[in-house]
Amino acid sequence: MSKGLHAIVTGSASGLGAATAGLLAKDGARLVINYSKSRTGAEATAEACHKAGAAEVVVVQGDVSRDEDCKKIVAAAAAWGKLDSLINNAGTTKHVPYGNLDGLSAEDFQRIYAVNTIGPYQMIRAARSLLEASAKASGGLAASVVNISSVAGISGDGSSIAYVASKGALNAMTLSLAKALAPTIRVNTVCPGYIDTPWFTKGAGEARARQVRDAVFENVPLKIVSTAEDIAQLVCFLVSSSSGNITGECVRTDAGMHLIW
Repeated sequence: MSKGLHAIVTGSASGLGAATAGLLAKDGARLVINYSKSRTGAEATAEACHKAGAAEVVVVQGDVSRDEDCKKIVAAAAAWGKLDSLINNAGTTKHVPYGNLDGLSAEDFQRIYAVNTIGPYQMIRAARSLLEASAKASGGLAASVVNISSVAGISGDGSSIAYVASKGALNAMTLSLAKALAPTIRVNTVCPGYIDTPWFTKGAGEARARQVRDAVFENVPLKIVSTAEDIAQLVCFLVSSSSGNITGECVRTDAGMHLIW
């Protein structure tokens, strides 16, 4: 991993965002920790990052569905003069069985798209000048954007049709942005399968989460249940100079589940 990166991680109060920030902190990163609702969680992430070795940690509240909040989040990194990496991790969903078409309203679609698809776009737009400044400062090494998507956007199977659609759109948008922002900014997407985090349990309920966790373990070829730390390793690789020739990729990481679909 590259040392001392300047990075923003949206939705980093818990789960994958917190795990990613923690790994970056170990290499002395300067970090913007973002949260929408859980200040307590964000402050816990920040404290853990300080202890892990982060050079600087700033905590900023903001809902990425709001363009003005995206600008506020990016402004927290402005003093650094550059931004080496942007991890668009903030996301939302609504758990609705596929056959229940009446269970999703237009407002549900709009909210899920606003956070999962429009939010990353607005964050990239707000951060573009700082990301380009990183490429200039490094002598041409492109800055990195990593969008956190889901295998749902590839397989069509997820917590709801609206969620699936939003992640499919994010995957497609990654390709367009990778073309538009090269050569100074790389844009890639990570598509995890099931991750054992409180985020899923909160949405699905403990009983359903346990059922899914057990089913994943029994059925995936690798016989593992991925943790946030597992996926964070891949995210950190994609923001590092070790992946400097990779852009426009949607990397699926699901312990081999797609092999049996």
